[in-house]
Amino acid sequence: MNVVEFMKSNDQVSKWLGIDVIEAKEGYVCTQMLVRNDMLNAAGVCHGGVIFSLSDYTFAVASNIYGNTALAISANINYANAAKQGDILIATAKELNKTKKIGIYSITVERESDKQLIAFFNGEVYIKSEKIIKD
Repeated sequence: MNVVEFMKSNDQVSKWLGIDVIEAKEGYVCTQMLVRNDMLNAAGVCHGGVIFSLSDYTFAVASNIYGNTALAISANINYANAAKQGDILIATAKELNKTKKIGIYSITVERESDKQLIAFFNGEVYIKSEKIIKD
């Protein structure tokens, strides 16, 4: 089992949100999610926590793809535009820097239909010596 399959099988929040990994390789991960009615806030737009969770999962796959357990030590998100029910959101993670112990990533979330920026997320991980997939 590779890291992407492991994450897909074991991350319960991503299952609940219906996040799919479109592409994954070292330094780059792309995911997508359909905004459902049960993801809307009181204003009728996608809840910021859902968008954060999409970003965070994409960040997790990108930072763990090398096989070592990588855990977030900081994360920040800026919301640019609202997402609505029926929108397909595309989250793209790019590795900005990676050392033996620290990784820094940027994640953009865009609406698939018009490529409009929905959110920008950045995060930092601490990379442990232990493997994410236990033998």
